[in-house]
Amino acid sequence: MDNLAYRDEMRYEYIHGVPVAMSPRPATNHNIVAGNIYYLFRTFLHGKKCMAFSDGMDVHLDDDNWVIPDAMIVCNPNIIKEDGVYGAPDLVVEVLSPSTAKRDKSEKKDLYEKHGIKEYWIVDTASRSIEVYLLKDGQYKLDNVYSIYPDYLLKNMTDEEKSAIVMEFHPSEFPEMTVSLNDVFDALV
Repeated sequence: MDNLAYRDEMRYEYIHGVPVAMSPRPATNHNIVAGNIYYLFRTFLHGKKCMAFSDGMDVHLDDDNWVIPDAMIVCNPNIIKEDGVYGAPDLVVEVLSPSTAKRDKSEKKDLYEKHGIKEYWIVDTASRSIEVYLLKDGQYKLDNVYSIYPDYLLKNMTDEEKSAIVMEFHPSEFPEMTVSLNDVFDALV
């Protein structure tokens, strides 16, 4: 296969029965962060009933909607099949790409909310931030935004402001797990 043809190969999700092209190949930092998040969850969940999955696993939410999140956690083994997940994962992670950011923040967020996914992360490699949405009474509420601040901003902060920066958090679905922003955004190029 021609290398250029391979790089241009499109992947599709189906939203409301309509095929929607995904990014042909995510950027390097996108892959690094998605892999870091998968690794953190895979390590934490080892030997537990929940399973971590990385990019490439289809999630069939219903007959008209199937998506391919960058990472997800599934705690119900009955919805895991050979060809994908059939039902709502417990936690879904989307790492933003320029071509899909709007969809991740709108259509897919609404879709995940409608199907009862308890926790949704939107990760931005450019700003080194994670928006965490939690499902409350059938609607997503922004729980927090966790960010690694660049040096130029840190220089202008007071000690009190610096001490308020949160560099670790606990996923709502896994409160005994600690997620470090330094681990999520480790080794970016």
